[in-house]
Amino acid sequence: MKKCNKAGLIIGIVTIAAAVATAVTAILLFLDRKKKDEEELERYLDCSIQ
Repeated sequence: MKKCNKAGLIIGIVTIAAAVATAVTAILLFLDRKKKDEEELERYLDCSIQ
């Protein structure tokens, strides 16, 4: 019974770590995309003004 509890605990920790890593990656990708969109818009506005 103890081995089963330890295995479950390890699987739970690995699952939580994977979920946190996925969330951080998603946030970073979202912020990077937002930054690129703003740069593209700024470049478009600069070109349209000239």
